[in-house]
Amino acid sequence: MTIRIEKEIQKLKTKIRLSGRLQSKHLGALKTQLEGAQSRIALDLNGVTLVDVEIVRFLNDCEKNGVELLHCWPYIQEWMSREKGREE
Repeated sequence: MTIRIEKEIQKLKTKIRLSGRLQSKHLGALKTQLEGAQSRIALDLNGVTLVDVEIVRFLNDCEKNGVELLHCWPYIQEWMSREKGREE
């Protein structure tokens, strides 16, 4: 399964919906979507079925830089917390 990236630009927020299995090979495409945003960014992870460790680290960096994570699955949140603990 490939990933699907849908971008919705509103006046005050850019929402990027992600679906599928996110892997490190998709980081370039994700970063490209984030770079062009002119407003606050929100990543909607509702359609994400699987992630790898590089994506988890990327999501931690996004969150640290003010990107809002919407509909983040509990297993991803837990993994993100564990990765944050390793960074400290």
